[in-house]
Amino acid sequence: MRTITLFLVALCLTGSAIGQPYANARRAVEITYLGNAGWQISDGKVVILVDPYLSEFRKNAPTEQMTGDDPLAQPDAASIDAHITKADYILITHGHDDHMLDAPYISKRTGAVIICTESAANIARAWGVGDRFDPREVDLRKIPTQPLIVVRGGEDFQFRDFSLEVIPSLHTALFDKRYNDGFWAGDTPPGLKAPLHESAYKEGGTLVYLLRIAGHRIFIMGSMNYIERNVTGLRPDIAIIGAGSDRKQIYHYTDRLMHALGNPAVVFPTHWDDYGTKPRSAALKQVETFVTEVRSASPKTKVIVPEYFKATELH
Repeated sequence: MRTITLFLVALCLTGSAIGQPYANARRAVEITYLGNAGWQISDGKVVILVDPYLSEFRKNAPTEQMTGDDPLAQPDAASIDAHITKADYILITHGHDDHMLDAPYISKRTGAVIICTESAANIARAWGVGDRFDPREVDLRKIPTQPLIVVRGGEDFQFRDFSLEVIPSLHTALFDKRYNDGFWAGDTPPGLKAPLHESAYKEGGTLVYLLRIAGHRIFIMGSMNYIERNVTGLRPDIAIIGAGSDRKQIYHYTDRLMHALGNPAVVFPTHWDDYGTKPRSAALKQVETFVTEVRSASPKTKVIVPEYFKATELH
């Protein structure tokens, strides 16, 4: 009996039967803001991108977003290559072009696996990122690595160096709460071929994520909305929270969310720079109202307003 007990204790301390730890010792992570709702998160082993939209920084970028036109939306290779050299996974919160546009290019260049909804996956497929194979033609014992993982929300996956909970959520309440009648609502259909018009980048459902890496629990949003019951009790120590002005359309947005999450130790605002179309001074003035809300709701929380491409190391 003593031998069995010691074995069970050792198993709990060292990992599961497949060699994956139940809980990692706390190590440093680096979190880097890529603009818009884009982030790079790394523990020195794995590099995870969230909604990368480096094309925001392209030359001759438009001075307004959502003009009502329907232009071709194409990634800017120069802007992406200037800042992304390695990526293992790309988390997509929803399919709009300011979240999904650059992901196929990055995946094809780096081999990164895109994790997204079926609708967003149709965008990736249109750009030549494949995930289909015929089981009649492939040895199922040697299934090739595929660059897409399609999720619905509700999954909780264990990967080699991290785990990831996928949580159903809601998109920002645009257009005075009439977003679902808008240009970018709905799903992207299969069978499209790139280049795609902006209108093809449909929302396709919105997700939030709980990333467990290097002993940290990192909550990740890409919009200014959430389903409170779905995030209550997650208890992240780091939270990346939508901070754009449209959050004000949601009842007690910040204090409800901070309470539901258990008052994270560190908060990074995201999606606050207005796609780079406004002067940074104006964007900073707006995001300061969010910082004030967080400090009021959770006085002990540290709010970090990030600089572009400057890594913040957290232990």
